[in-house]
Amino acid sequence: MGARDTFATPSALAIEGTREYSFAAADFERVRHLIHARAGISLNDSKQNMVYSRLARRLRALGIDHFADYLHRLEVDTAFIELESQEFINALTTNLTSFYREAHHFPVFGEFLGARTDGAPLRVWCAAASTGEEPYTIAMTMIETLGVATTARLLATDIDTRVLATAAAGVYKTDAMSGCGDARLRRFFLRGKGENEGKARVRPELANVVQFAPLNLLHEDWPTLRSFAPQVDVVFCRNVMIYFDKPTQRKVLARIARALVPGGLLFAGHSENFTDCRDTFVLRGKTVYERRP
Repeated sequence: MGARDTFATPSALAIEGTREYSFAAADFERVRHLIHARAGISLNDSKQNMVYSRLARRLRALGIDHFADYLHRLEVDTAFIELESQEFINALTTNLTSFYREAHHFPVFGEFLGARTDGAPLRVWCAAASTGEEPYTIAMTMIETLGVATTARLLATDIDTRVLATAAAGVYKTDAMSGCGDARLRRFFLRGKGENEGKARVRPELANVVQFAPLNLLHEDWPTLRSFAPQVDVVFCRNVMIYFDKPTQRKVLARIARALVPGGLLFAGHSENFTDCRDTFVLRGKTVYERRP
């Protein structure tokens, strides 16, 4: 435990005293080990309250009285692991997204799409679909550049099955869609009426470009991606690597490199830097990397 935890403030102790379940340092360490092993996520000490809050909901839903019992079953109970492992991962996955987030990427992406003249079908992978705002932004750029009749397709994956369901439904509050602008709202979305006032649903021509599927980046094999395309032309993997430690980052980046065609692009998050992978990627713009031949 860090100094923050050793020298707890009175207010922190008071919060601990009001918790519904006991949550010891050993419990947090077990959570850290489990989520790293199953999703590659590295949790630092500052995440203890977040972990408690999110997993306490699972204990409550399952009628389990002690964190130690819940974690023991996640470690050794095969039937429980099969039922609960995905819920455990979902609970500890952070999903922050919006339409046209890190907007500087999309003109670069559009220029790359427009420059392709070999006639081969374009395949794009969004490796962190979250609730769908990012993949639908990517798909809008594809249609705006290549036309509504394009054969280009996008695979949008996420480890969190709960957010994938939201993404596939394609319904959003219009007050959270300001990044799209009025013209795109009219072109790509159907505004709700009556009880759906204030919401918008993606139009079929946009939805048809995107395929949603679960995928764990930590797994050795990515059959979902391989069935989509032998290799892809573009990968959006933004604000994912920040949750991985360095060894995990290197492993995932090596697999992404194998999935990308030579000359393909990898779009990273604003706080991610892959320059230590110079043998595989070359920087082509602000957090934009090209796969070396």
